[in-house]
Amino acid sequence: MVRCFLINTVCPVSALSAGESRVLYSRVFGPDEALLSDQQPEERRLLLKEKISLVARQVRSAVSLSREASGRQTVDAMPGDEALVLQDADSGVFRLRAGDPFSEEMSVLWLGVQSLGFTLVCEPHENLLLAEGTLRTLTRHCLEDLHMLGQSSEVLLKSSRIDVLLSRLLPHGQLLFLNHRFAQSLEKEVAAYMAK
Repeated sequence: MVRCFLINTVCPVSALSAGESRVLYSRVFGPDEALLSDQQPEERRLLLKEKISLVARQVRSAVSLSREASGRQTVDAMPGDEALVLQDADSGVFRLRAGDPFSEEMSVLWLGVQSLGFTLVCEPHENLLLAEGTLRTLTRHCLEDLHMLGQSSEVLLKSSRIDVLLSRLLPHGQLLFLNHRFAQSLEKEVAAYMAK
């Protein structure tokens, strides 16, 4: 099961200090481990926000390391170059130890596309190839249908559309095995919704 999907900044933003990352969108799936504790709702919300921020900082660090190691510079892309940008995206996976920040061990898959990081936090037993395919599909739809190569701050205005994408492609945090015919019908359904 996927525990979390998030979109965050992975390049310096003028409003942030050098090592920070801004979470632009996040969605948590599954049981909230904080619900099992006796914390107040506001404390639970702040704890969850801190966990997501920690993952975003680690993804930002991983993207930076990957880009430095490859020696490639990011080139600003124009709207319409989504397929090319996604093909050249940096990607990776790392593990979060139990207790750092989730109570169980987790796998984190990320894609660094221009100044944005797209991330799935999965339980360790998940099929990582399936998760990567799902992450690439989600990222492609976000880039193509929501035109995210422009101002990344606009992501905040498109959260309801991202929610619809997630409900179709990642229902309740469950990864879907898609055959070709089902994938095509899902693509048509998403395209019809995004055209509205």
